[in-house]
Amino acid sequence: MADTIDVIHERMLSNISDEYDKTEGSFFYDTTKPVAIELESVYKEQESILDKGFVETATGEWLDKKVAEQGLTRKPATKATGYVTIEGSEGAIINAGDKVANDTVTYTILESKTIDSTLKASVQVECDEFGSVGNVPINAIKYFPVTLSGLTKVYNEEKIDNGYDGETDEELRQRYYDKVRTPATSGNKYHYRNWAKEVTGVGDARVFPLANGPGTVKVMIIDSNKTGAEQELIDAVYNHIEENRPIGATVTVVSATEVPININVTLTIDTDNYAEQEVITNIENNITAYLKEIAFVEDYVSYAKVGSIILDTIGVLDYSNLIVNGGTSNITIADNEVAVLGGVTNV
Repeated sequence: MADTIDVIHERMLSNISDEYDKTEGSFFYDTTKPVAIELESVYKEQESILDKGFVETATGEWLDKKVAEQGLTRKPATKATGYVTIEGSEGAIINAGDKVANDTVTYTILESKTIDSTLKASVQVECDEFGSVGNVPINAIKYFPVTLSGLTKVYNEEKIDNGYDGETDEELRQRYYDKVRTPATSGNKYHYRNWAKEVTGVGDARVFPLANGPGTVKVMIIDSNKTGAEQELIDAVYNHIEENRPIGATVTVVSATEVPININVTLTIDTDNYAEQEVITNIENNITAYLKEIAFVEDYVSYAKVGSIILDTIGVLDYSNLIVNGGTSNITIADNEVAVLGGVTNV
């Protein structure tokens, strides 16, 4: 750690003969103090330069440069896409570029259509913002930001969950370690895992050699949101592996099966400062973060950990009668499964 201003200044003063006045306000004190201030800044900059040269401490663009030495690039954020149903009067026109929205973000309509005699039409939309912010449950998209002639209602009949946040420094660093610490050669299982994780949207992968007999490989993936993967992502991983794998292997790419974690609990809430729904949302966010941490890492969801997370949530004073998936024990998660939050109910 770099020396502080005071340490540097004291060292400078110690090199000046004691026959001179070196007390605060003296000539020598006042002329050396600014130099000490500048030297502290230089020393700190030197330390930061050193940090930029190692994967363990590099961040941002400097980490990008280090992992590029191993042929890795940071996976970018993507925009969520899906379909909405728009209702209106027959003959009303839906124009590409028109906007629809949920409570927090807007989506751009990607195609033009005319409302027919069914008085509705399905059109593809894309979130205006990058990342998971565009992922929404069924019927979350329900507004027109501006009035559109002849159009009266909009809703999404299916959830949208293919928006992925950009790869974080921690995720990129771990992918670097995965590559350099595991012998990925000649199409072994580490090679297949690395290939799968190179695809934007993949959060993790498991590889099962000989899954369907000699010469076969099964790759199981979850997405960057640590939930089951959609077919589009599965296809992207399959195509990427096909471009890189050795000749002769038969590859199957599948999604992990989602295991919903449903929580029933009696909450004692700090109602003077928090609304019930606000507290439940906080619990859901915290449980989701925990499930992301253990996805493809742990083989069970801890009943005790769930209780601890609930108790530590802002707005919760206490809880009782905690039931997780109908019981009071850990939930086993198989190799082909990933735990996702089903819901939290205050009973």
